[in-house]
Amino acid sequence: MNSFENLGLSEAILGAIKELGFENPTPIQEKAIPVLLEGRSDFVGLAQTGTGKTAAYGLPLLELIEQDQKLPQALILSPTRELGIQIADDLRLFSKNILNLNVVNVYGGASIDDQIRKLRRGAHVIVATPGRLLDMIRRKAVDLSKIEYLILDEADEMLNMGFKEDIDVILSSTSENKLTWLFSATMPNEVRRIAKNYMTDPVEVTVGKANTSNVNISHQYYLLNNRDRYNVLKRVVDYYPEIFGIVFCRTRKETQEVAELLMKDGYAADALHGDLSQVQRDKVMRSFKNKTIQLLVATDVAARGIDIDDLTHVIHYNLPDELEYYTHRSGRTARAGRSGISIALITPRDERKVRDLAKKLNVEFAQLKVPGGEEVCERQLLHYMNRIKEVNIEDNNIGAHFEAINNELSELSREDIIKKFVSLEFNRFMDFYKNTPDLNMKSSTQKRAQKTHESVDSNEDRMFINIGIKDGIDVPRLLTLIHKQCGVRGKNIGRVDLKGVFSFFDVEKEFTNEIVKGFAGAVVGDRAVRIEVSGDRPSSGGGESHRKGRSSRGSDRGGSDRSRGGSDRGGSKRESFKDRRRKTSDSPRYSERKKREA
Repeated sequence: MNSFENLGLSEAILGAIKELGFENPTPIQEKAIPVLLEGRSDFVGLAQTGTGKTAAYGLPLLELIEQDQKLPQALILSPTRELGIQIADDLRLFSKNILNLNVVNVYGGASIDDQIRKLRRGAHVIVATPGRLLDMIRRKAVDLSKIEYLILDEADEMLNMGFKEDIDVILSSTSENKLTWLFSATMPNEVRRIAKNYMTDPVEVTVGKANTSNVNISHQYYLLNNRDRYNVLKRVVDYYPEIFGIVFCRTRKETQEVAELLMKDGYAADALHGDLSQVQRDKVMRSFKNKTIQLLVATDVAARGIDIDDLTHVIHYNLPDELEYYTHRSGRTARAGRSGISIALITPRDERKVRDLAKKLNVEFAQLKVPGGEEVCERQLLHYMNRIKEVNIEDNNIGAHFEAINNELSELSREDIIKKFVSLEFNRFMDFYKNTPDLNMKSSTQKRAQKTHESVDSNEDRMFINIGIKDGIDVPRLLTLIHKQCGVRGKNIGRVDLKGVFSFFDVEKEFTNEIVKGFAGAVVGDRAVRIEVSGDRPSSGGGESHRKGRSSRGSDRGGSDRSRGGSDRGGSKRESFKDRRRKTSDSPRYSERKKREA
């Protein structure tokens, strides 16, 4: 492997990074630094999160800055204030041996007047978030016309966060003669657009396959019922006693709720999201970096500035909607060559999303069983035993009391002492996990296979009816029709398979004759209805079940809407309302989406 000494860096920079523990450059640093040091071309660097992109552009940038010129020569745009703060801190550390080089942070959530004063005192490098910098430009508080180097860090994330228009305005405020360096973990079309519109024949360097995940990350998931999500989170955290990680949530509200629940249950946790003040956010981050906090519960945006090398786990409380978000989340762990674990808590309806992620990222996801109570207790006990073995014994402190301790415990055998010692620490813990339920859920494939197996000798008949989708029939309309014609309620109907001009449905055998008699002479539209018992059984996954506890949809919400309301299906009026409900704000999917957007 190449060394930093061979990349053309000055002694001042080499001395600073050596003190920081930098030994060998990462692949993106090795490829980018020599090119950027020449200061002749635009540049696009694509590398996974956690591969050292800040040093890849920061080190050569510091070499190119002329300290004698007291004006902004470089602008670094960051998607979040946390990442901006981290970048500025890194640059100050890299340049500690360079006299009079000034780096100024510009971001929201802090006094804009203070930031303006710092800029007026002279800034060689500005590290800014787009929103606050745009505010500065409108106030004419900053002059970007002399900028020689523009760096877009985490460009894909800035576009994901809706900064496209802001970036366009900022870029148009800078000199046409500047060099633009773009760094990103992924390369979506919008990032390509920026490169095309604002860069000239950029040198492009890609480390690893585009849009792939760090090979040192182990991707895992647990299949669960939605109502058990928080309990599964606790079970997983307890199973990994030495966990030091981030729990990602979709919304600020969910982030705060999960953090408060964890703290209430005795875990060293806290929340990081956009509703916190800058002072609160700084306090949380200090605690997390000092490991006073074991679990940080965060939104995607808030966590973008977290650059900690020894995170062991990333837990996706809910999977994100976008591939890029999963990549950035998982990239918080397995940094600087270490290994890490990315865990997703999913319901059966998320299985397709996991398969898509696996295919697009070219990784394997391992489905693990949610640990049982006994497994968790065993892991905790072994962890406690290891702590005992590794503890340092201070003879000077305990020696004077050792005889008294021996006398006090003289009547106990070695085995009794061990049992009592362990019980003192773990009685409450083991009582909590005694007889705890199994929180695992079958996958959709397993459930379909089970349903097919159960239906072979079931107490149901398979019915054929010569109307289907082309007759304007959907499941609610068919169930309403059956009830009107025969008086048989939806709760007595099982799996339904809708086809183009015919359909199948299961019905409890005691209602078979009522179904046949009820449809005698019935007409739907201009078609005479024909119904009969069929010998065919449904194929696995071929239809929809409407019996409570057997729904193939909505199982993570405790049963489908039809299942919960099946016994009340008294006529077309109620069914009509349920049909309309899908398209209104009463719809469970609509409500869930609105919660995520809150």
